[in-house]
Amino acid sequence: MLLSAENSLLLIVDAQEKLLPAIHQRDNVTSRMRWLSEIALQLSLPVLITEQNPKGLGYTVPNLQEIIESARVVEKTHFSAMKEESFREVLSEYNKNQVVVMGMETHVCVMQTAMEMKAEGYQVFLPSDCVGSRRPNDKETAIERLRNNGVHIITSEMAAFEWLEKSGTDTFRHISRNWLK
Repeated sequence: MLLSAENSLLLIVDAQEKLLPAIHQRDNVTSRMRWLSEIALQLSLPVLITEQNPKGLGYTVPNLQEIIESARVVEKTHFSAMKEESFREVLSEYNKNQVVVMGMETHVCVMQTAMEMKAEGYQVFLPSDCVGSRRPNDKETAIERLRNNGVHIITSEMAAFEWLEKSGTDTFRHISRNWLK
């Protein structure tokens, strides 16, 4: 199954300041997250951000500041955002059945949120280059577990090109000039 821009929502899970220094390959992860987020915004996809206990873990990383301004941010205390009533309410407002999930940490909040979304009937897509954990083995194991539970493992470029659907449009030309480098 392919992603559809009309049916998709982008979810950024806990990409927070105090988590970032410990994340393996953090620069690559945040760069790809920003890249895909900017494309989602250019295509008018809704962007939803969660922050786990922001008073303790800080707020979403400055690298994503422009994204925050166009997104809805929901604070949470549960590892799975799906256990937060406020998150569920915001999610349901969008009426989208495809959710692209990225963020930190892959094996904790990202995995638990994605698995519960999948269990509730959402089509869940995880761009493997847009998630991070402190240890590579935790990330790899979480991705394998998510795949085994029906989450679609993709890359950020796969998401972008599936959302775009074709070349030759004004949108494609604009995005290819600015983001497909």
